[in-house]
Amino acid sequence: MRILFVCVGNTCRSQMAEGFARGAGHETASAGTSPGSGVAAKAVEVMAELGIDVSRQSSDLLDLTSLNDWDMVISMGCGVEETCPALKADLDWGLDDPFGQGLNSYRKTRDLIQNLVNEL
Repeated sequence: MRILFVCVGNTCRSQMAEGFARGAGHETASAGTSPGSGVAAKAVEVMAELGIDVSRQSSDLLDLTSLNDWDMVISMGCGVEETCPALKADLDWGLDDPFGQGLNSYRKTRDLIQNLVNEL
């Protein structure tokens, strides 16, 4: 399955989801409505704890013209609707953004994302 994960900054949640989905054999990418400058160091760290390397992924701007190229578009939630009302996601996971918080918050978000990806 081809899956696109979307969030605002494309630095934490969508990056972790991309890593899990790729490991599950899906063709995947992530994008942000207002992308940051790269994958958050804490996201890289907590994913590495599970043996998943997301350090080479990049924060990319959402391209609305390519949405039909994906079998499924999943929003991480937390402001995507406000920053990109044209996005028509198949699912909205409504996850809190751990950006700027401690490692335990990143781990909690990571574990939620892992469970959600496993349910796809």
